[in-house]
Order: sequence, then structure tokens, then C-alpha cells
Amino acid sequence: MSEARKRRSLAGVTHLSHQRAAAPRAATLVYNTLRDDIISLRRRPMDLLNEKELEAHFGVSRTPIREAILRLSDDGLVNVFPQSGTFVSRIPRHALYEAILVRKALEDTTVSIAVEKITPAGIRSLERNLADLSACLRDDDVATFHVVDNDFHKLISDISGFPGIWAIIQQVKVHSDRYRLLTLPQEGRLARVIEEHSAVIECMKTGDKVGAAAAMGFHLGRLLGEVEKAEIWDPNYFIEDAKSPLASIEEKGKNQ
Repeated sequence: MSEARKRRSLAGVTHLSHQRAAAPRAATLVYNTLRDDIISLRRRPMDLLNEKELEAHFGVSRTPIREAILRLSDDGLVNVFPQSGTFVSRIPRHALYEAILVRKALEDTTVSIAVEKITPAGIRSLERNLADLSACLRDDDVATFHVVDNDFHKLISDISGFPGIWAIIQQVKVHSDRYRLLTLPQEGRLARVIEEHSAVIECMKTGDKVGAAAAMGFHLGRLLGEVEKAEIWDPNYFIEDAKSPLASIEEKGKNQ
């Protein structure tokens, strides 16, 4: 083989390897973006995800789009129906309740441990976070409030010395994040969250492990109480059980 042909062959192999490497990266980019859009409610329950539109939007081929959708389906964030299309899933009430239970159990533990390890710098970090939440309340900035709220809980996990627990919570709370963003705009809710965070911090400052765990349990436990109230459920956003969501899609099509 001539030297020129060797170079062309090598260039072809390199190009192919770059294509193969780029496909997973593209799928991950699409997945991360769509996941964030769904959790932040930029894409709401029952919204249609059109593959061709997504290809044009992201500037990628069909393969990474489908890989991303399969991952979102595994997360329970989309429902894929071959004859009807792909839809953003409604929030399953049972899974939501379960996620809050798991989160409450884990955070009761981390806050108790954090009380033993808290330092003046840690207290200052938590108080700055509380001030940021108050600023969001004044500005009526619900989206940023949600981010800062999450930062508060992550800080406590970091202070406890077990940041991996927050990583676990991140995995289970996707539906509760969607739920919170739907309900945070309710009148008085942001102020109530600030009061509840303040109660946790005060107990941590005084070294009150039992009080801190109780305050955190009360804060997260209120969500459990809300989930038990059937009257809050909008069927456009929530579903009792995600095992058989197709009927709701078909019913919606008949009513349009």
C-alpha cells in the first residue's frame, strides 16, 4: 500500500472513531438538556416530544435523540408509545410519595450528623443561603428559590461529611422536584419554607440534634401530608399509578 493510501485509510479510521465517540456525547447532551427541561417544567406533563423537531433543535441525528429518550423513559420522565408518540410523563403520585419518604429518612440522618460536625464557617454558609432565599422571596423568583433551596439541603449533606447521600437523594427526587416547582408559587409557600429552614439552622447552632432532626422531619413531612390530599391533584399533571399511562394519552386524543 502506498504511503498516500495509508494516510487516507488512517484518516478514515480516525474520522469513524470520532463519529463513534461523538454519538454518546450527543446523546448525553440531549438527555441532560431534556431532563433539566422536564424537571424545571419548561416541558410540562403530557407535552409531546417530536423526534424530528428535536433533531433540528439539537442539530443531531435520530440515534442520539432516541438514546436520550430511552434514558428518560428509564427515569420515568417520558412515556414512549410506538403508535402515539413520546410524551412527558405525568407525575405518579405513588412514586412521588415514595421519593419523599426516602428523602426524609436520609435527611433526618444527615442533619443529625451535621449537628455534631458543624463549624462557624458552616453556620455562616447556611445563614447566607437563608439570606439568598429571602432575596428570592422579595424578587418573587420561584425558579432561583428552588435552586437555592436545594443548595441548603446539599450544604447540610456536605457538612455531615457524607456528600454521597445527597447524590442518592438527587436520583430519587426527580418527581418531587417537578411537584415542588408546580406548588412553590402558592401564596405563602416561599415564606413558610424560609421559616422551616430557619428552624433547622437554629437547632444546628445550639447543637440540638433531636430538634434539628425534628425540624427537618417537619419541613419534609409537610410534603407527605400534601401528597395525601387528593383534592390538590390536577389530572393534567398527576397520575395515581404510572403502570398504565397509555389510556390517559388515548383519552386526551379523543377529547381534542
